[in-house]
Parts: sequence; C-alpha cells; structure tokens
Amino acid sequence: MKTLTPKATLWLVLILVMVWGINWPLTKLALPDIPPILFSGIRTLLGGLILLMFAMRHRETLRLRQNAWTYLVLAILNIAGYYGLQTVGLRYLPAGLFSTLVFLQPILLGLFSWLWLGERMFPMKVIGLVLGFGGVIVISSGGMAGHLSVLGIVLGLASGLCWALGTIYMKKKSKQLDSIWAVTMQLIFGGIILNGIGLTTEKWSDIHWTPSFIGILLFISVFVIAMGWMIYFKLIDNGEAGTVGSYTFMIPVLSTIFSMVILKESLTLTFVVGLVLIAGSVYLVNTDSPGKWGNRSSRANETKSCTNE
Repeated sequence: MKTLTPKATLWLVLILVMVWGINWPLTKLALPDIPPILFSGIRTLLGGLILLMFAMRHRETLRLRQNAWTYLVLAILNIAGYYGLQTVGLRYLPAGLFSTLVFLQPILLGLFSWLWLGERMFPMKVIGLVLGFGGVIVISSGGMAGHLSVLGIVLGLASGLCWALGTIYMKKKSKQLDSIWAVTMQLIFGGIILNGIGLTTEKWSDIHWTPSFIGILLFISVFVIAMGWMIYFKLIDNGEAGTVGSYTFMIPVLSTIFSMVILKESLTLTFVVGLVLIAGSVYLVNTDSPGKWGNRSSRANETKSCTNE
C-alpha cells in the first residue's frame, strides 16, 4: 500500500472528523422518520453496496473463502456491535453520557495497540489520551443529567470496546486483506445483521420516506459510512492505530459545532474548555518521545530492513 504523505494524512483526518462530526446532528434529524436499528442497518448496507461498485473492479482480491470469517468478525465488531449497541444504549442513557462512554475508544485503542500491535507508548501519549477523554467529558457534560441505567452504561462501554477491538483486528489482518473489500464486506455483512434485528423488533411501515430523510440517508450512506470508513482504515493502515484514534476526540467538537449550526444549539463555556483539552490531547499524542517508553530505534531498524528488502 502506498504510504501517505503528511499533507495527505492531514487532509484525510480533516475530512474524516468533518463527516463523522456532522453525522450526529444529521442522525438526530433523521430519527423521527425511522426506527433506530433499521436506520443503522439501512445506512450501513447502502454504504457497503456503494463501495461494492468500486470493489468489483478488483474481484481477484476478494478471496471470500479465505477471508469470510475475518469479514464476519469485522462486521460484528465495527458495524453490528458498534452501531447496534450504540443505537440500543441511547434509549437508556442521556446522549452526553453515552457519547462519553463510547469515546473511551481512543484510550482503549491506544492501550490495545501497545499491547497487541507493539506500537509506541510514552508518558506524553498517556497524558494526551487521558486529556482528550477529559475534553469529551467536559463537552458532553451538558447532556449528562438524567436517570443512570446500569444497562445503558454497559452498552456504552461495549460499543466503544467493539470499535476499538474491530480497529485492532483490522490492523492485525491488514496484510491478508484488500482494504476496499474489507470495508465493503464488513458494511454489507453488518448491514444485513442490523436489518435482520431491526425487522424483528421494529416496523418497516414506521419509516417516513420524506425528501429530507432520503437526502440525509444518502449523505450519511455515501460520505459518513462508505467514504468515512475507507478513510479511517486507510489512516490506520498507514499509521499507528493509537495515534489515529486520538484524532477521533475531535469528532464531539465538530459534532457540537454542526449542532450549533444545524440544530441551533448554543455555544457554552464547557465546549470551549473541552476544545482546549482535546487540542492539547492531539498535540501530546503526536509528540514523539525519545524516552524508555518509545521504540524509535526498533522502528528505525524496521525501516532499514524494509529498505534492504
């Protein structure tokens, strides 16, 4: 796979946090017109079918018999688990608290990538991840009032855990997978699972096919689901999973900004404080450390070895 330049990486990160940030207020606008699980299933399946048109140009890299189990595991973790648990969990907890639990994902991802992928871990990175999570807590604090459900807390943590584990699994299997087929198949398999659950627990007749809903559905399916997941895993393939995960702390920031514009929500002091914390988090996580926690010499040797090969 061609290595991304720093400039290309920056642009992809900006596009990703933009489209995933606007997803939250658009989803809130769409939910009055469709049951939540069916909405998750339809948008992920549609996103997968859109990517399928591009993936079919490289049929030989599908290797379905060899990779079927991997595609299914990715679908269960990244799509059915992440979206499904998220959709159900929002019924039991205030949105602010639930999103905070889900965004434990970057911390879990940083920990798992250190334990299982051998990625660097150094004090500033640890502080940065914790600082970023603190920023998410501050930004989400306005939506934390209300009844606390143990089940909702478990579902929120499980949603973030599924996302982290799915990212790690994709990174570990990246050498045997073609990225576009990996994203396409997990979206299709995950969409089928979610639609199956939705059709047994919700009613298709409750969907209101209004022009605004159709527009939101198409935008989310194309840009948030199909393009967003492709960009996310391309960044994961080309960099450290823990470092890429730190950028997802920016999603609640963009989500709040778009909510101010689209849903006419007001600017608060907690948002400004949270934004400062998250900006500091991204800086610290991306600050290299020559200390004993780092593996700079081993990375240099790896690079030299690859060059010699």
